[in-house]
Amino acid sequence: MARKSKDNDKKEQHKVYIENSGVVVYEPITETLEKNYMPYAISVIASRALPEIDGFKPSHRKLLYTMYKMGLLTGARTKSANVVGQTMKLNPHGDSAIYETMVRLTKGNETLLYPYIDSKGNFGKFYSRDMSYAASRYTEVKLDGICNEVFRDIDKNTVDFMPNYDNTLMEPKLLPVAFPSVLVNSNMGIAVSMASSICPFNLDEVCETCIELIKNPNHDIISTLKGPDFPGGGFIVYDEDEIKRIYNTGKGSVKLRSKYNYDKNANCIEVTQIPYSTTVEAIMDKIVELIKQGKIREISYIRDETDLGGLKLAIDLKRGTDPDKLMQKLFKMTPLQDNFSCNFNILINGVPKVMGVAEILDEWVKFRKGCIKRRVEFDLNKAKEKLHLLMGLEKILLDIDKAIKIVRETEEENEVVANLMIGFGIDSVQAEYVAEIKLRHLNKEYILNRLEEIKRLEESIQEMGSILADERKIEKIIIKELNEIRKKYSKPRKTMILYELDIEYEDEFEDIPDYPVNLFLSSSGYLKKITPQSLRMSNEQKLKEGDFITEHIESTNRAELIFFTDKFQAYKARLFDFEDTKASVMGDFIPAKLEFNEDENLVGMIVTTDYSGYVLFCFENGKLAKVPLNSYETKTNRKKLLNAYSDKSKLVKMLFIAEEKELMFFSSNGRAIVVNTEIIPSKVTRNTIGVQVMNLKAKTVLQDVIEVTDEISEQVDKFRVKSIPAVGSLAKNLPDINQLKLT
Repeated sequence: MARKSKDNDKKEQHKVYIENSGVVVYEPITETLEKNYMPYAISVIASRALPEIDGFKPSHRKLLYTMYKMGLLTGARTKSANVVGQTMKLNPHGDSAIYETMVRLTKGNETLLYPYIDSKGNFGKFYSRDMSYAASRYTEVKLDGICNEVFRDIDKNTVDFMPNYDNTLMEPKLLPVAFPSVLVNSNMGIAVSMASSICPFNLDEVCETCIELIKNPNHDIISTLKGPDFPGGGFIVYDEDEIKRIYNTGKGSVKLRSKYNYDKNANCIEVTQIPYSTTVEAIMDKIVELIKQGKIREISYIRDETDLGGLKLAIDLKRGTDPDKLMQKLFKMTPLQDNFSCNFNILINGVPKVMGVAEILDEWVKFRKGCIKRRVEFDLNKAKEKLHLLMGLEKILLDIDKAIKIVRETEEENEVVANLMIGFGIDSVQAEYVAEIKLRHLNKEYILNRLEEIKRLEESIQEMGSILADERKIEKIIIKELNEIRKKYSKPRKTMILYELDIEYEDEFEDIPDYPVNLFLSSSGYLKKITPQSLRMSNEQKLKEGDFITEHIESTNRAELIFFTDKFQAYKARLFDFEDTKASVMGDFIPAKLEFNEDENLVGMIVTTDYSGYVLFCFENGKLAKVPLNSYETKTNRKKLLNAYSDKSKLVKMLFIAEEKELMFFSSNGRAIVVNTEIIPSKVTRNTIGVQVMNLKAKTVLQDVIEVTDEISEQVDKFRVKSIPAVGSLAKNLPDINQLKLT
């Protein structure tokens, strides 16, 4: 009985009850999740949160198409409430959700670089958290002029249509946008297990880049697409490597900086443009927090002076304050300088895909080619139908008297078409068309015009047929349309580019308080900065389960940190930027704080105040690279260094030495050598593979490297070598490596 009860308990843990016609049946929880949760997840991904190649999410598309069908592309504005009500025929969500979607697409809200909706009334501002928009009954909207390119030829079967949720109306699956709107306007969404964050680009630059890629698939994108262009203006702190990474992979981060000017008479800094990723209120809250903490002492008052003229954040300064130096501090410590994270995740044929700029434009060109082909086919069919009618008319016009005689001699009206078919050898469609011709049109001018129209239609049909047969002609049409759009809608960049050479970095070293600190780094990447006083009060370290302290270093608050990762990169930080903490907290998670790339892990940390000493990189192939630490010193405050060490062999150990030391090398076949670092030449190049220290046999690798301390110096005497490379001696009678480390 006990065993049966135990089995039942186990079954309860892995099963869920489902009522089915009054009978309780068992079903694995995995099947329940698959049946109930997976459809929801797929729906959120494919039908709600992620944009498609036309640049719209379903909610955007339903709203704009409703406005198009309401005649708001050319007509006068209407109350927003009317649009919201009509949109509910396609979008069965609440009116508030639809109105919020509309707000983001309007000129008034200023969220989009090229708004789709021309608005009147209060729609709030994207840069303000507290500035609310007015109710839909007070505001008015119509489609902006650029929507002519969004809905171009939508009535010519350019895109597929599908039934709405109750099968009473038809709506487009995609909109036939004539320009790459997916890159022109920002789009962000969070789905299940994935997200999308697309930064906006200048329309003129996107169109030019698309044209050049059509002409030459190997076009250098960065030569025409300078960088993102945000509607809030400000500056991009230009990092060419990061921009290229975004363009190539669709992922990366753009650093944005506010625009400001200094009013000398009022001794006041006026911030007029802020990063797209923050708000005025968030900036003010952070500055106030820093003032309360005593980290900013130069500000006497801060206020929001935003009005109808636009954004303005006023910062009153204390007497004698250098405004530029203060702004450098604020850029580093507040959202006045912020990052916009890019994740170009787009639905392609219903499948989410993260793509670079070239791949996105390639997909858009394929989509646009399909739209143009369908438009040409539509026009071709219409032309053929018209030609068919005119060919029948041509036969009649050759003998109008005969046609009149047939009509006059026909006794019943419903026999007129049949008699014309017999009399002239034409089909029923042609005969019906001829029978409907007015008597006033039976003149020479009308006849000549119809015959001339036949020639034009034949030429047009031939031209359209050649377009459908030649891909390059379709590409020329796309290029022509893009050039027309550039000419009509392009605007100057709003976000200016700030190159590193143009940035003046103020030396704030004297402003940093100097005091001793203890640094604790854990194996999973958590860092704690603890003062000696705090450590004396409590030294019991709080850690995640399974985590442990790997390094304990005593240093000063003015020190700098260099973190090395397994992706051959180094991230720099100042110890001042880390908050003083206690042993009883987890500390700062370094990969998150320094924005490591995905799947990038910490392999080592160096703390320095003067960049003296050497970094030693010990590789699996027995080589060692000895790099002066000052090779990682930079004049500008760069946070990320590429090619921090060699990627030609797997890294076994990274060591920092302030002065020359003895190191002991262990190979996987049980051999060891002791080498003084004096005989190892240093290399200034950071990613050097170094020199061969230990000769290794086939299938043998360097296993570990340790520092030789005074305690073990005599034990390892026989392993010392005076020249490298060396094979080493068998380490039979030595304690194992871990014991040597603990000695």
